[in-house]
Amino acid sequence: MAVSIVAVRARNNPAPFTDVLSFEIEYEALTNLQEDLTWKLVYVGSADSDQYDQVLENVEVGPVVAGTFTFVLEANPPSPEAIPADDLVGVTVLLLTCSYRDKEFIRVGYYVSNEYVDEELRENPPEVPRIDRLQRNILADHPRVTRYAIPFDEPEPAEGAQPMDEDGQAPMEQGDAMPGAVPALHYEAQPGAFGGQPAPPQQVYQYVPVQ
Repeated sequence: MAVSIVAVRARNNPAPFTDVLSFEIEYEALTNLQEDLTWKLVYVGSADSDQYDQVLENVEVGPVVAGTFTFVLEANPPSPEAIPADDLVGVTVLLLTCSYRDKEFIRVGYYVSNEYVDEELRENPPEVPRIDRLQRNILADHPRVTRYAIPFDEPEPAEGAQPMDEDGQAPMEQGDAMPGAVPALHYEAQPGAFGGQPAPPQQVYQYVPVQ
């Protein structure tokens, strides 16, 4: 694979639900590429349907040259108005993906726990969720990484190649769980199928070489 993720670090975690999400992403390119990489951050609004997925950020990073680089990806929090009230509190999924020439080749999935900071609200949750009292906690120590074989700047590979995660297993499917003592979410992660609202306009990020 021409590009691989070295590390992803959640910079403000845990944090209030309404705070900006910030990730420091370190990646390695084994060769120069002709076009930029596209990074997306997707918030899964409901385990029942991908129509509530929200693309929080959609950026291009480049030019891509051989080496190890790092950049900071920041995104506004998901819009609570676009999330079913029953799904605002509890566990959901955050997806970080990277694509080249519109082909996704890596996906990092995290469970996210949204809980009230007040014990009284946790014991007696209000009928209308109190967004201002919710705390977001990304389970950054237990990601699920899935890789997909794409040609990058080479000719198209033969049909029938299967995506594999970092353990050599099939990618996360409906009902699968990431490592850790958290319940499985019934969400089917399909390449390119984010649903929900359209992606925001793309921006261009400049990379910073790792010393």
